[in-house]
Amino acid sequence: MALAKTEKEAIIKKFGKNEKDTGSIEVQVALLTARIKELTAHLKANNKDNSARRSLLVMVGQRKSLLGYLEKTNRDAYLKLIADLGLRK
Repeated sequence: MALAKTEKEAIIKKFGKNEKDTGSIEVQVALLTARIKELTAHLKANNKDNSARRSLLVMVGQRKSLLGYLEKTNRDAYLKLIADLGLRK
């Protein structure tokens, strides 16, 4: 269920400042979003996997708090990120 290395590198390249920028808020949110999409697809096929469901809820909460921080600190980057990722808000 983990992201493939090539997918991860592509996300980092798209949202990061350089190839080694894995700690910025934008990259973290983008990686979490990709993992959330994969886990959602997994749960549609395996609806009784409660440990995966809990992991999904933890990731959604973490993404929500990171987005809240980004919204407070850099509103323009927040708006651009949610538009690029297709998140609603």
